Amino acid sequence: MNIGSSYPSRITVNPAGTRVYVTKQHDYTDISVINTATNTLMAPIIVGPSTYSIAFTPDGEKIYATNTFNNTIYAIDAATNKITANISVGDSPYEGVVTPDGKKVYVPNYDSNTVSVIDTATDTVITTVPVGSLPSRVAVTSDGNKVYVANNNTVSVIDTAADTVIATVPVGTSSHEIVISPDGNKVYLGNFYNKSVTVINTKTNTITARVPVGEWPMGIAVTPDGKKVYVANGESDNVSVIDTATATVTATVNAGIYPTNVVIVPLKDSNMTAKSTGATSNATEEINAAELNNSKKNNSESDNDSSSGGNESSKNNSTPGFGLLGSLTCLYGVRKLRKK
Repeated sequence: MNIGSSYPSRITVNPAGTRVYVTKQHDYTDISVINTATNTLMAPIIVGPSTYSIAFTPDGEKIYATNTFNNTIYAIDAATNKITANISVGDSPYEGVVTPDGKKVYVPNYDSNTVSVIDTATDTVITTVPVGSLPSRVAVTSDGNKVYVANNNTVSVIDTAADTVIATVPVGTSSHEIVISPDGNKVYLGNFYNKSVTVINTKTNTITARVPVGEWPMGIAVTPDGKKVYVANGESDNVSVIDTATATVTATVNAGIYPTNVVIVPLKDSNMTAKSTGATSNATEEINAAELNNSKKNNSESDNDSSSGGNESSKNNSTPGFGLLGSLTCLYGVRKLRKK
């Protein structure tokens, strides 16, 4: 599917699984919307240039889109795809997260060393929380009680009741993507230059493991059953598969040139799996990587698709019932990380 000559940066699936949203970097002023039933493009959402990512409220009715260059969060009505509010936040906001109750959005401001807290009822910033240096990602526990903020070399833990930092965890240099297990007990954090994933116990806010992975771990996703973690290693051109019970890498899957993000989508039936992965048989037993390639050597703007070189490995190390989308180069994000 061709979404135009743009710099696609993040893929987000709405809570109902009926739409896929693709944000774009640089001067592109739209978010592509894909109908998952027909795998066709719908009318795009018109936003400001270089809108980086989006987050949904749990009911799927509202979208919060982060514009890194304009220091703005767009509140969008998901039914009409129309912007309903422009919310000013700190400098260089990255992707936000909505609490499970849908009442707050937490947005890290990379160049302000803060997190903006947005009230979804009024679409206004109700407080700003100072955190560590260069915060770029946030994740919220399943009970909504804590938000974990990935800073340059620490993780800040925010109590969502008081909106204050209650702990700071030292981690590897240039921490990047951060996710929390479905049961809320573990945090997984990619350490960009240390080629590792740090595991944090959320009850004690202490590090329990450091898992070696490939170079430049830039995207992390946990399967809904919490048994596996997939890590996109940008410089290694592969995806590491971590067994969460043993905190060890059990497989490495080739993923094409420069994978920077992974999305795991629960699949309801084999027909849906076949459509989303291109599989022809035994669909729910396979995870295939789909990637948009961008040459590391010349930083070209090509958006030509290429098939994964690791299909056989994927078949042997898959999680039944889940589809894995490996994506998308984000040159702006890479440049920001190199500044660290």
